[in-house]
Amino acid sequence: MARRRHTKRRRRRGGFGFLYKLLSVLVICAAILTAMTLFFRVDNIVVTGQKRYTAEEIQAASGVKSGANMYLLNKYDIVRSITRELPYIEDIRVNRKLPDTLLIEVHESGRPFALVQDGSAWLISAGGKIVDQLPEREAGQYGRISGCQLLAPSVGTTLALATEYASQQSSLLDLLNALENAGLTENVDGIRLDELSYLKMDYIGRFTVRIAYGADYEWELKKLTLTLADEKIQSNMTGTIDLRLKSEEVFIIPGER
Repeated sequence: MARRRHTKRRRRRGGFGFLYKLLSVLVICAAILTAMTLFFRVDNIVVTGQKRYTAEEIQAASGVKSGANMYLLNKYDIVRSITRELPYIEDIRVNRKLPDTLLIEVHESGRPFALVQDGSAWLISAGGKIVDQLPEREAGQYGRISGCQLLAPSVGTTLALATEYASQQSSLLDLLNALENAGLTENVDGIRLDELSYLKMDYIGRFTVRIAYGADYEWELKKLTLTLADEKIQSNMTGTIDLRLKSEEVFIIPGER
């Protein structure tokens, strides 16, 4: 009997010990949360990478106010807010620098292309995002995308072509991205999708370049660059450059565009 009472007391002491440990953990967690709330507040917002927009515009678009808690901020909400308000921004990185600084690094789209439709010039970035809507008369300063039709265009949305151009859409987006990565966007006067078997690119004001749909555009642009660097290509030469051959060879038709 005495042994049974001793066992019960030991169990009660064990139960109290568990509750004490649990309470201690909760108190410590509450203390840590309180410290984070009180001390880690946003006093500085540092913006880098901007060109078109000012740091103040990006800060305002982020929706982050001075004094906001660093750890309660939702990075994804910040990114969505900035890209919605400032469409030329395509990539954003948000990081915390303790104790009080929020770092916002942005990457803005380069020179967009214009697709004219219904009296408007819709500007499309290399990332395939519609970044602006201008009057048709202002499209001349941009490379033109033609031979296709946009589906319900709206600034800030991703490029979507009408259903009948679905097969051309992925190739167009891949080409735009490859041009941006290669630093060749400024050389392109136009991209034409009116042919069903290949796309045509008007290049440096002198050549029409034929490229197959679904090609490895990074590689095709390297071939194009090497071809134009050849000493056989004179500075006044015009014509058509066909990159559709399976090998590394390039077919050139002088004078024909």
